[in-house]
Amino acid sequence: MKRFGLTIVAALCLSVAGFAAGNQPTTEKWEVKINVEKLSKYLNLDSKQAEEVANICEYFSEQVDRANHAKNNKEQQMRNAVYGNLKLMKKTLNDKQFADYARVLNATLQNKGIKVD
Repeated sequence: MKRFGLTIVAALCLSVAGFAAGNQPTTEKWEVKINVEKLSKYLNLDSKQAEEVANICEYFSEQVDRANHAKNNKEQQMRNAVYGNLKLMKKTLNDKQFADYARVLNATLQNKGIKVD
């Protein structure tokens, strides 16, 4: 009876550990696909801002792709890509739009398991 109880506990622990490991965010390869239309609608951008944001998003996507394929300093390159993106967006957006954008970007990075301190 004791062995049976221990077997059940061991099986339960293994299944819980496997489930938890499968739900961990990963930073292996993040393909940045930003829907600029939805972002423009969410941030209530004018046409000039929308064009600038589209260019910034394309540049950000290239930078993240470059960071993903880097052989060393991946974290530093990802950090530079994120902060560069925020710097460019700060120049383009007004304060409320930028705060909303930063909140969305932060949530996205957290969901992808990317920490940029």
